Amino acid sequence: MKIIKLSFLVLPLALFASSCKKEEALGPIDNIPGLGGDTWASTSTDRWIHSNLTLPFNIGVKYKWDQSELQSDMDKTLVPPKEEKIIPVMDAIKKAWIDPYIAEAGLPFFKKISPKFFVLEGSPAYQSGAIKLGTAEGGRKVVLYNINGFRIKGMPGYTPGDTATVIEMFHVIQHEFAHILDQNIKVPIEFSASSARSYTSDWLNVTEQDALDEGFITQYSISGKADDWAEMVSMMLVYGKPWFDQLVNSINYTGTTASGTTAAEAKARLRQKEASVVAYFKQAWNMDFYSLQTRTKTAINSLLY
Repeated sequence: MKIIKLSFLVLPLALFASSCKKEEALGPIDNIPGLGGDTWASTSTDRWIHSNLTLPFNIGVKYKWDQSELQSDMDKTLVPPKEEKIIPVMDAIKKAWIDPYIAEAGLPFFKKISPKFFVLEGSPAYQSGAIKLGTAEGGRKVVLYNINGFRIKGMPGYTPGDTATVIEMFHVIQHEFAHILDQNIKVPIEFSASSARSYTSDWLNVTEQDALDEGFITQYSISGKADDWAEMVSMMLVYGKPWFDQLVNSINYTGTTASGTTAAEAKARLRQKEASVVAYFKQAWNMDFYSLQTRTKTAINSLLY
């Protein structure tokens, strides 16, 4: 299961004191990578990013390897992204995330609210038995992993099995953007009122089915209110309304769960949260959520099928 919430990791700092007989010169600072001396020749990839993301939306993309951008992953083995993946990835993100939001809410909204910096990594990161596919920091920086596994229709080697990786990437972005919306205009407390007693920090030990039977759209959404909100928004946008309706209607168990929830209550929770999402988008941002949902799902389908 992916980890896609805001995450912070405090690393211990070891201080070493030593003495020596003679101090050796460090040499020119411009010979130390990352301290102002390293330069990169602009490539066609850089020019595409500048023209298609930086100029219109003030979004920067960093894909050249820089371990300092991954402070929480210093203990993990990661690889840089392949450059031939960068434009397809960011173009797909533009079509499936940026364009639908602009169509619904306008360019000024998106430029004001969107994250401004993407960091791309070639491989996934593994943490506590989960696969980390993305993180966000302060609503402005998003790190996306597993870029080298990205393939869509028309790319060499693409198979229908690649859709899961691509959809998860869109899921990550929509999840993080839902957090950003909440950070700017808070989601009403009514969204989580019916689910409050079922949240648990031990979400990795809850199955997808058990979470659904409690009225949660994913296993991860049971971890707390903020991620319940972000998962509802992201999953409904990425998978579409027919999928959501089918998911809700699939809850048909008899009796109650261990916490005393009936199937009818679980369905009602999901429908209540769906209504809260729709109302929030309209009241807070003057957006028709169902229209945004249709635009997003249509864009994703055009990339994959």
